[in-house]
Formats: sequence, C-alpha cells, structure tokens
Amino acid sequence: MSFLRRRIWVILPPYLWLLIFFALPFAFILKISLAETAVAMPPYGDIWSWTSGKFEWLGSLDNFRFLLDDEIYVLSYLNSLKLAAISTLIALLIGYPMALAIARMPESIRSFMLLLVILPSWTSFLIRIYAWIGLLKNNGLINHLLMSIGVIDEPIVMLHTNFAIYVGIVYGYLPFMILPIYANLVKLDLRLIEAAQDLGARPARVFFSITLPLSLSGIFAGCFLVFIPSVGEFIIPDLLGGPDTLMIGKTLWQEFFTNRDWPVASAIAVVMLAILMVPIYIYRRIELKRLGIEG
Repeated sequence: MSFLRRRIWVILPPYLWLLIFFALPFAFILKISLAETAVAMPPYGDIWSWTSGKFEWLGSLDNFRFLLDDEIYVLSYLNSLKLAAISTLIALLIGYPMALAIARMPESIRSFMLLLVILPSWTSFLIRIYAWIGLLKNNGLINHLLMSIGVIDEPIVMLHTNFAIYVGIVYGYLPFMILPIYANLVKLDLRLIEAAQDLGARPARVFFSITLPLSLSGIFAGCFLVFIPSVGEFIIPDLLGGPDTLMIGKTLWQEFFTNRDWPVASAIAVVMLAILMVPIYIYRRIELKRLGIEG
C-alpha cells in the first residue's frame, strides 16, 4: 500500500497541472464556442438554463458551421499550416547540421556551443522579433549592406512578406529544433559509424544508412516542437507579415479583441487544437511502435 501511495503522489502533480492549466481552460473555451454572441459583458450567452426545475439546452454548433461557410477562416488554417510546414522544413535543414556538428565536437566545448544556441532565448521574444524589422526593412541594415557593396541597385522588399515570416519563425524556434536532435545524436554509438567506414562505406552512405535513421526520433521531436507553436503564431506574422497575412493566430486575435466575437474565436481555437492533435497522435503512435509498445 505504501508503494501505491508513493506512486500516486509521484503522478498526482503532473495530472493536477494538466487539469488546472489545460483541461479546465479548454472546457471553458469549448463552452464559449457553443454559445451565441451577445451584446453584454461577457459577450456571450449561456449554453443551458435551469428554470422552474426544467433543464433547457441553449448551445449550438453554429459557430463551427460559420467557420466552414466563411472561406477566410479556411484560408487562415491552410495558410498557417503551409507557413508552419515550410518554416519547420527550413529549420530542420539548418538545425540538423548544427546539431550534428555540436554532437561531434569535443566534450570540452559542447556546453559552450549549446549555450550559444540558447543564449538568444534569454532576451524577450518580442524584442528579438521586433529587431528583425530594422534588418529587413527597405532602408534596413541588410539592404544598406547589399547596396553598399554593389550587389543590388535598389532595396529588396523583404519586410511584410512571407519571406519575413519564414525568417522570424526559423530564427525564433531554431533552438527547439537543434536541442532534441543534438540530444539524440550525442547518444549515438560512434562504433557503428567506424564499423561502416572500415567496411568501405562512403560518408554519404554512412549518414543515410546509420546516422539519419538512428536520429529520426530527435527529428520528429524537433519538428513537432517547431511546427505546433508556429501554426498558432501571432507576434511574428503581426510584426513581420503584411496587413493581409492570413494566419490563424492573427485571425484569432482579431476575433477576440477587434470584433469581440468570443464564441467564434473560441470555435477557432477548438478547431486549431483538434488539427494539432492529429500530428501529436501520429507521433505518439510512431514512438510506441519504435519502442515496441502497443497503444
């Protein structure tokens, strides 16, 4: 019994954390998504009533139907998924070589290199993204440098474009790609690589046959850590994207604070969470299969 009690006390804190900071807020958002918009405070009605001992259901799925009827919301979801997927791919192409290089460095300097990777995170995320405006604008540092050395004759439009959003997302979330891949690569048994080289395998063959397959779990983890927050990103498209940039995080903000349509905004949030649960479920199935666990 004492062992069971100790086990309960071990697992209780994380379950309480999920209940308080995820389950209850999500239940509240789900409740609002089923309500009707009202000119009141708060700006939504009840989803049930209890009058004269009689229960009456007032909620509906009209807000979710509205999302399907208005193409701006569908385009926001699709554009967010596209931008997040491309940004994740770019982050992977940049982050994997960096993680591999750090993992192959002597142990004495690995910690310092990892410190350089996470050092920008010590500064406010908003300030770091805002700094890119000064770099990407028409009279910014990058255009000024390229014009001064004669590479271009007139400024390149980079700010308020999808390119700027890609730059911001990759810059902001690159450490989340590097760290899990590094944690996977640093545990790789180098004797496998030495054996392949002794058998005459070329570097490319060694990489694609040994290093890459054995680091897939780190790649999946890094991709999810970048992709999932990128889908709902608001600050980066708001500062670096154009006024017509369609991303679901920006649309969500406008519904909550500009239109004050909390039921529709809550429906957007619920659908976004449902969409993001799909890759999370796929990743879980892949990991369970890799570990040989049925789930």
